[in-house]
Amino acid sequence: MSMNASLNGWVEEIARLTRPDSIHWCTGSDAENAGLIEVMLASGDLIKLNPTTHPNCYLHRSNPSDVARVEHLTFVCTRSREDAGPNNIWMDPAEAHRKIDALFEGAMRGRTMYVIPYCMGPIDSPYSRCGVEITDSPYVVANMRIMTRMGEEALRRIEREGTFVKGLHSIGDLDPERRFIMHFPEELSIKSVGSGYGGNALLGKKCHALRIASWQARDEGWLAEHMLIMGIQSPEGHTHYIAGAFPSACGKTNLAMLVPPESMPGWKIWTVGDDICWMQVGKDGQLRAINPEAGYFGVVPGTNRKTNKNAYDMIQRDTIFTNVALTADNQPWWEGMESGTPATDWQGKPYSGQGAAAHPNSRFTVSARQNPIYSSLAEAPDGVPISAILFGGRRREVAPLVYEARSWSHGVLVGAGMASETTAAAVGQMGVVRRDSMAMKPFCGYNFGDYWKHWLSLESKTSTLPRIFHVNWFRQDKNGKFMWPGYGENLRVLQWVANRCDGKTEAIESPIGYLPSPDDLNVDGIDIDEDTLRTLLSVDVPAWRQEIEAIGKYLDEFQEHVPEKLREEQRSVAARLG
Repeated sequence: MSMNASLNGWVEEIARLTRPDSIHWCTGSDAENAGLIEVMLASGDLIKLNPTTHPNCYLHRSNPSDVARVEHLTFVCTRSREDAGPNNIWMDPAEAHRKIDALFEGAMRGRTMYVIPYCMGPIDSPYSRCGVEITDSPYVVANMRIMTRMGEEALRRIEREGTFVKGLHSIGDLDPERRFIMHFPEELSIKSVGSGYGGNALLGKKCHALRIASWQARDEGWLAEHMLIMGIQSPEGHTHYIAGAFPSACGKTNLAMLVPPESMPGWKIWTVGDDICWMQVGKDGQLRAINPEAGYFGVVPGTNRKTNKNAYDMIQRDTIFTNVALTADNQPWWEGMESGTPATDWQGKPYSGQGAAAHPNSRFTVSARQNPIYSSLAEAPDGVPISAILFGGRRREVAPLVYEARSWSHGVLVGAGMASETTAAAVGQMGVVRRDSMAMKPFCGYNFGDYWKHWLSLESKTSTLPRIFHVNWFRQDKNGKFMWPGYGENLRVLQWVANRCDGKTEAIESPIGYLPSPDDLNVDGIDIDEDTLRTLLSVDVPAWRQEIEAIGKYLDEFQEHVPEKLREEQRSVAARLG
């Protein structure tokens, strides 16, 4: 029980609705976690992996119908449909509560109800916010322990502050027809039923840290964003911190944990966060960021010592894998691993060699502290100062390797209009280009037009806002071959970004923004010809005329909610393109 009467009353109310056999208040202790793991091993919810090669590692197999975010079943429930906006699926709050509460009725019979107090962000940071998730899934408890500051310290903060986000989750019967994720931002509450997968069930992640927090951030004057946070340290010892927004499975984790190439000695990378970034204007006038998460819930296919050595090394121990394949001696396996042979696929069936052995959206959950380049400032209560913001996605054509926005308001347009090809992180067709403003399309808890207006409002709060850039590592030639080597070589682009922040390098003005000249981008030590580099740093004017027209039509979807300043920026780019 808690000393907070409101929390106790809510727990009792949910117990009456869901009828669990018992209630367990989570403390986050090692003993509690060990007990939960034993329960899951006994039930088959977890499989112990090879203790010699992967000590304290486990595999969880989710239901084949429950392997990714379900955006079409995710609702934002506000009193006014306009507040949710066309970027969200809306439902009236009263109807939503009725609909989902009927599915929660008796849903926890025969199960334990776990009460998880948690803190998003460093426990003593003024930028952090707390929540409580009630769930009947021990898998969720084990993951929330890794992903958040969970347990007694969080409960004490909740009792001091008196406010928290309420999250109710049950795996239900895993029937896709009885699966919903409902958000009630005006009530600071979340209800999720019928899924045990990742962001649908770990309510501190996308549900709280983005959909609910974005609403809180708008009300309180800060930003809750789907962004990595990384430090880039030059050979001279100067560090710039950069936030980067990329849709899921577009390389955020790889970039946040980048390994500098041998041809760039002296450079270092520090990871503050790989997925979510909360930013507030600090006392010094700079936009300062914290990572509200304490762990990584990363996409594992393609991860190897070459693509992401830091991630590969840290998941060799103390990790929960979800929906990967297994070798004959119980080691985890996934496509792109470059060693080992799968014996059983992600569903536990003998692997025949046909199709993917691991699910394309298979995951790892691991503590951020295991990252060899984990930044000590990830625990700093005041966060880190952000020098630059990157926007980017998967674009085979159109988008150059890198360009800089002309101003903050132009940068908001760049973020608002960014597009990417869809990936396996969400249910639906892959490879379709869609607008994904600030990589927040599935995660913004209110009308995008009002969201862009909130971004623009930061200009009135400080005169030292970060520079804004757009990057695209995924440009392809006519034969479908990637034109840029990517991975660690992306540091070359970040070096140009850092130099622009320091005023150390020039740029070429173009209709869409400022681009590096081929001479100003460090390509020493990589095999790239002049024509390819020139193409990567060029603006295809006819293609961009179509792009900026498409962005204008996209803005029109949000009607009178679109700030006039954003429309002016769009018209200015169109005019410069001629």
